[in-house]
Amino acid sequence: MFYHWLYPLSQHYSFFNIFKYITFRSFLAFVISFFVSVIWGKYFIEYMKKKQFGQVIRDDGPKSHLKKSGTPTFGGVFILGSAFFAILLTGNFASYPVIATSFVGLSYFCLGYLDDYLKIIKKNSKGVPPRGKLLWQLITVLIVFFLLIHFKIIDTLLYMPFIKGPVVDLGWFYLPFACFVVVGSSNAVNLTDGLDGLAIGPVITSALSLGVLSYVVGHRDLSAYLLIPYVGSVGELLIIAMALIGAGIGFLWYNAYPAQIFMGDVGSLSLGGILGTMSVITKNEFLFTIIGGIFVIEALSVIIQVTSFKLRKKRVFKMAPIHHHFELTGWPESKVIVRFWIVSMILAIMAIATLKIR
Repeated sequence: MFYHWLYPLSQHYSFFNIFKYITFRSFLAFVISFFVSVIWGKYFIEYMKKKQFGQVIRDDGPKSHLKKSGTPTFGGVFILGSAFFAILLTGNFASYPVIATSFVGLSYFCLGYLDDYLKIIKKNSKGVPPRGKLLWQLITVLIVFFLLIHFKIIDTLLYMPFIKGPVVDLGWFYLPFACFVVVGSSNAVNLTDGLDGLAIGPVITSALSLGVLSYVVGHRDLSAYLLIPYVGSVGELLIIAMALIGAGIGFLWYNAYPAQIFMGDVGSLSLGGILGTMSVITKNEFLFTIIGGIFVIEALSVIIQVTSFKLRKKRVFKMAPIHHHFELTGWPESKVIVRFWIVSMILAIMAIATLKIR
């Protein structure tokens, strides 16, 4: 709104020219989303407690988690609500990357909300059937990336870290590849969301990294200097990234150990979908495996565990996802969380450092 309503006033009042700049609007998005998240979160938690909409804890998990039963969930509602409120105020909706990323986030938000609603309120332990959930995710990103490719908003070239220029043009095979990245990201964040504050930490570091990459990829001179692809108007995704960071930090205020609220599928599925979409639109699909390395490790631990048990009838880890394995080996929950955050920060720094290594 600020960009579309206030920036045009700069023709008469030069002060309003400040709303042209992505960096200023990104700062506003961070501040707005943070304060809305912190203020709204307090009342949201009280409401959820009053309605007794609490998390159901698996009885086959670490026994220390049983005490968390009944902790309010649906925290993703005020994460995404705060973020999208800030984006609505500060975003440039003439940017197709902003529209596409917002659409994926909102679609996955609805899916996650439905899943949590069935599990928590309707007491349906299965929620949305896995096939139905996967179909919803796939259809959403198929529509979005088909349109982006068809209207030449993004190309089908594939780029890799440390290599100058594209490595291959996938043509329309890029479409299923992009779907794999986004759906995989969404479900990987969902798997990571198992300890107090564990998922939101890497989400914040990933959003910061992708925000920086968005700004650079959307800046013609910087992208040419760093030998990375230029994508028009993609710099506006920095606003989405900063809104997510602000809302995420506000959520962490209440989600830090011991958690007062959990994000639920409504948060994890949508946050993962947004991050995955940003990585594809900025042409950093492979770099995202470094940025979101924690999510990759968590997802791989589940795949390895399931495959091993089916083929060998033996488990590789004490429990999957891998954060539970470390808990069962004796690490306190708070130590698992902080160490995973540290790894996430290191990976984010490494990913940004690759910009100069081409």
